[in-house]
Amino acid sequence: MTEELKVLEEQQVDGNLIGALETYRNEYPVDEGVSKRIVKPAVPFFGREVLEMGIAALLKGENLLLSGAKATGKNVLAENLAWLFGRPSYNVSFHVNTGSAELIGTDTFRDNEVTLRKGSIYRCAEYGGFGILDEINMAKNDAVSVLHATLDYRRSIDVPGYDKIELHPAARFIGTMNYGYAGTKELNEALVSRFLVIDMPSQSEETLSYILERLYPEMKERAKKQWIGLFLDLQLKAEYGEISTKALDLRGMTGAIGTIKQGLKPALAAGMGITNKCFDVFEKEIVHDVVMTRIPEEWTVGDVF
Repeated sequence: MTEELKVLEEQQVDGNLIGALETYRNEYPVDEGVSKRIVKPAVPFFGREVLEMGIAALLKGENLLLSGAKATGKNVLAENLAWLFGRPSYNVSFHVNTGSAELIGTDTFRDNEVTLRKGSIYRCAEYGGFGILDEINMAKNDAVSVLHATLDYRRSIDVPGYDKIELHPAARFIGTMNYGYAGTKELNEALVSRFLVIDMPSQSEETLSYILERLYPEMKERAKKQWIGLFLDLQLKAEYGEISTKALDLRGMTGAIGTIKQGLKPALAAGMGITNKCFDVFEKEIVHDVVMTRIPEEWTVGDVF
């Protein structure tokens, strides 16, 4: 059994799903030219039920939409699913200027003739990749129109001026979205109907412990509990509207712990990774007080590692 599937066994994922996943991987070998796009995530996703939902949907040929609050692991799950399925991944980060040309491709002049410079969605369709559509609720109508035929039963892309291409049978798409970010909008029903939706749960003590153990196995138990408690405290305050989600940054927290391992004082690291993410002076004071209750000013590197 491969390393990827052993990760699922550790989390007691349904054996039938693991068996079907192994069959899928054997059925669809990856073109050597894109094998470098199969990337092992820095952290395995922890959450049996969410993994089972995602794997079952993708095996059935469905596309996934991962919704939820900030720091719930949407991108981590998307990256893990691509790795578990053994597929090359193609990331598209949507913004207000993302149009069909970036997704399908644009004309370019090469060897004295006009050719198509293929976009991410085109290559994903061609090689049977997993397209990770980040912040899909920021996509403008021009980009969404490309996705409609790609994501539904037609599974094809009509390239203007070129041939229509059919999606590789292994190709899947995983969208992620946050609510309330600047520039986001409600997804229309036609687009949502092309996905199965997973509402990502908030981080728990169990999931955070799993992440820190994987990233920093040499971290002292007392320090680990304090960092986990800090994140959960901030998460609770964000849920009750006492602070925004700016300081609720799992990447920021793990990055801060990394700087401590490098030799930085814990209080300074927490400031860079958490407190300084807030630019409102009153919110920053609240977050600073929470941080200081968990990460004392007098702590040194030796208290953490």
